[in-house]
Amino acid sequence: MSLKALPIPPIPEETARVARAVFPHGNVFMQMRDTLGTIYTDEAFADLFPIHGQPAFAPWRLALVTIFQFMEGLTDRQAADAVRDRLAWKYALSLEVTDVGFNHTVLSEFRSRLVAGQAEQRLLDLLLERCREGGWLKARGRQRTDSTHILAKIRSLSRTLRVAQTMVYVLNVLSEVAPDWVRTHVPIEWVQRYAQRLEEERLPKEEQERTQYANQVGADGWMLLDALQAPCAPDWLKTLPAVTTLHTVWEQQFEAREQGGQWRKEPALPAAQLIASPYDLDARNGKKRSTFWTGYKVHFTQTCDEDAPQLITAVQTTAAPLSDEGMICAIHADLAEKELLPDQHLVDSGYVTIANLVQSQSDSGVDLVGPTLKTHWYQAETGYDLSHFSIDWETKTVTCPQGQINSSWTPIQREGKSLMQVRFSQTDCKGCPSRTSCTGTTRRTLTLHSKEQTQALLAARQREHTNAFKDTYRHRAGIEGTHSQAVRAMGLRRSRYIGLRKTHLSHIAIATAVNVIQLTCWLRGEVPEQTRISPFKRIMQQAA
Repeated sequence: MSLKALPIPPIPEETARVARAVFPHGNVFMQMRDTLGTIYTDEAFADLFPIHGQPAFAPWRLALVTIFQFMEGLTDRQAADAVRDRLAWKYALSLEVTDVGFNHTVLSEFRSRLVAGQAEQRLLDLLLERCREGGWLKARGRQRTDSTHILAKIRSLSRTLRVAQTMVYVLNVLSEVAPDWVRTHVPIEWVQRYAQRLEEERLPKEEQERTQYANQVGADGWMLLDALQAPCAPDWLKTLPAVTTLHTVWEQQFEAREQGGQWRKEPALPAAQLIASPYDLDARNGKKRSTFWTGYKVHFTQTCDEDAPQLITAVQTTAAPLSDEGMICAIHADLAEKELLPDQHLVDSGYVTIANLVQSQSDSGVDLVGPTLKTHWYQAETGYDLSHFSIDWETKTVTCPQGQINSSWTPIQREGKSLMQVRFSQTDCKGCPSRTSCTGTTRRTLTLHSKEQTQALLAARQREHTNAFKDTYRHRAGIEGTHSQAVRAMGLRRSRYIGLRKTHLSHIAIATAVNVIQLTCWLRGEVPEQTRISPFKRIMQQAA
């Protein structure tokens, strides 16, 4: 399809008349059109369409329908039907009451164009530009970030079921693209093993029998790979993504062919790096405290100034195992590109590291506000922690609370980081009256980061105990409400699509939908609700 960019038409008179008669006070879709306009134009997506060919349905309309679709958690077919039968949608899309809309497959094609052109970010960025023009969004305020887990659109598979399901997957792909080759090279007994749906309940339960089953599947996989690598096999079969997936999974789960190709007791890689399913190669196994899942993780960054609407400004979608602390630089780079860096960035302890505290301030001028990770040493609670020691960086001298000077200052490397190890004399520590408050060994040892990082850590820990910190940090909690809204109303928790890029597109669309709702509510004068208090707690607070 080609793009014939046309000016945005006005709302048809009949559509406007009927819509205002039915909704005299408007609704979110009508208010969006009246206050924000159409947000998008055809020119914004012109590079995604060819010059010649059948004219495409207006991209600005498809972009809006995509946002509306996620606002209400609709499928493509339901969204296409809503364009035909929802009066408020016709109002927002400048369509006649009698307009018949489009086939639902157009939405999938539009999303594919966005992903192929790496243009999914435009859905959010164009709305943010409109908000900036309207004075509803400004840089250098206060923003907050938090992450939540995303379930991939796949089954969670055990190791044994994963390799068996990989065989099913590759055999089905080969049967579609090369049926004659499959009939010639695949043993008939494989039909019994791989033609039916595989379930965990049907697999052997005893460990020895389960290992035998896994080795049988492994032998079948090696046989199939040998047949595909044979000189007589078509070259294009060897490069199929499904064949590559089979080879990768077998390398991860089985010993090398030269070593017998048997089932490994443990995979070759950590669980976080293993292919979790042949159907979604980007999904990974993740763990956060007591939560285990297979899929992804999304980070929402949102404004939280009290005199402006709370708008999501940045969205990052990552593999499930990627830690929060590694995302601060990416988030700040994204915000800097949009000229939306905040003065204060509120985060939980998962994002706060010594390096992030320093780098956020030095590179972006952002004050990273959040609780630092607590040390597990008993000195932090009842004894002498690092804050009780005086450090002279020029002379490399550390003075303990009892006035003793360190006996050594040694540069060390630990996990790729340059650190300083400071030791005190055993003689000084042995007779110290405060020894039990300082160390449980014969002498105290301190491990220091660089001067800038150590000073930043001490300042952050000191700030945590102030009332100003508590007053500022309370604004972070609202991001969890945003996650709840996206999960409950828009299906954020489970990905609709396969793969990281398509999943990220859905997160961008959800964030944009949340912003539309937040902005229209704010313009109507509605303020975010406070944390709900149970009736029991409320009356007890009143009694107190």
